[in-house]
Amino acid sequence: MGKVTGFLEYQRLQEASEDKESRKKHYREFILHLSDDEAKVQGARCMDCGIPFCMSGCPVDNIIPDFNDLVYRQDWKAAIQSLHSTNNFPEFTGRVCPAPCEEACTLRINDDAVGIKSIEHAIIDKAWEEGWVGPQPPSHKTGKRVAVVGSGPAGLACAQQLARAGHGVVVFEKNDRVGGLLRYGIPDFKMEKWLVDRRLGQMEAEGVEFRVNHVVGQAPVGAGNKQAKPVSPKKLLAEFDAVVLSGGAELPRDLPVSGRELDGIHFAMDFLPLQNRRVAGDKNVEDLWASGKHVVVIGGGDTGSDCVGTSNRHGAASVTQFELLPMPPDLDRNPVWPYWPQRLRTSSSHEEGAERDWSIGTKEFIGEDGKIKAIKAVRLEWKDGKMSELPGSEFVLPADLVLLAMGFVSPVQAVLDAFGVEKDPRGNAKATTDGEACYLTSVPKVFAAGDMRRGQSLVVWAIREGRQCARSVDEFLMGFSELPR
Repeated sequence: MGKVTGFLEYQRLQEASEDKESRKKHYREFILHLSDDEAKVQGARCMDCGIPFCMSGCPVDNIIPDFNDLVYRQDWKAAIQSLHSTNNFPEFTGRVCPAPCEEACTLRINDDAVGIKSIEHAIIDKAWEEGWVGPQPPSHKTGKRVAVVGSGPAGLACAQQLARAGHGVVVFEKNDRVGGLLRYGIPDFKMEKWLVDRRLGQMEAEGVEFRVNHVVGQAPVGAGNKQAKPVSPKKLLAEFDAVVLSGGAELPRDLPVSGRELDGIHFAMDFLPLQNRRVAGDKNVEDLWASGKHVVVIGGGDTGSDCVGTSNRHGAASVTQFELLPMPPDLDRNPVWPYWPQRLRTSSSHEEGAERDWSIGTKEFIGEDGKIKAIKAVRLEWKDGKMSELPGSEFVLPADLVLLAMGFVSPVQAVLDAFGVEKDPRGNAKATTDGEACYLTSVPKVFAAGDMRRGQSLVVWAIREGRQCARSVDEFLMGFSELPR
């Protein structure tokens, strides 16, 4: 597992990045992957810990000690084979995954974790550069057809696995381009979209068919799919041997306080995709900008961070980010290893400039001539998991643009309702992940995976569920499966 004494000899090395002032002037990626020698040193730090908790922390079950060791030994071709055996899209996870594997790293108990994410990033980029990644078409066709509804990471992973098993796979996407939130959610400065296109080319060569501008089970709504064609669930069930529902958790959490109807208050996912479209070269994109405005982002997660980075690139006059919860402790070590800890995390977007404030409750949106002009907020006190307002702590903050980034409640209900799928108490498709008929919903031959089944989650969980669902579908169609779970 790397070099026996490597963790004692070498320090963790961060990936190089462009200066924060210069990178705010463009929408390209600004983080560089490690050089071969730098990756070798990071691989050397992987200790012979006996029980690699990093693997239990990784939802896609990456065989992390193995590829760390292979990179240390500079056997890059074997490293990408190991990585691809569990993860269809390491170039996505190597860029946007929050790396729960590193929080679970044994070395993290009393030192900086092995740079697992940076090693993964280096492996996949080198593999593409060397031409080691190519189509893997099936050796035979089964004659079975599967419809995959939604082309985010769960749908893409499921579709690729099923195509490699020999099934005819058609992916239905409501937007005008494939990729789901990988395409219209994650900013280009975190992950450029040619990376998605490159994988789509591989998948098409493997036999996957993509149908964009097709809305299943609901009327065409939202930016980018005004020309979409409705597709009835009845038609899909008649034409396909199985259907996989793999859409995202797209129903945003609202903030119903006084003044919510004012112009200038938007959900994050009404704001972020517009910039993706501008970068892609689309014309006549809705004119919603943060330029010259006092921007307030409500919500302290990744989506809120993406709003901060995009607003800075627009040239906002100021950016403030509110979080309802208390400020997490900025601890050097993980107090709850090997579980995901609550700690202060500062993203690259925060480094570029933003005021962050914790334990803040929004009381009222204040307007003038129908437009948002300010926010009245109050400071909160948390005791025993309960919050109360601090008397006399109300304040007013100027705001010309408010972006609501407080997470997502559930998948689009119209899709589930159209199929008649039974839901769990949170409004997700109800389906088990263990025992027989994994990922199968209450409707015969209709499966659900990713956010559609588990609710709002991470890209790594989406890929895991897509892969596991593909195996379950394969077993359903053929009576057995050789796909990895």
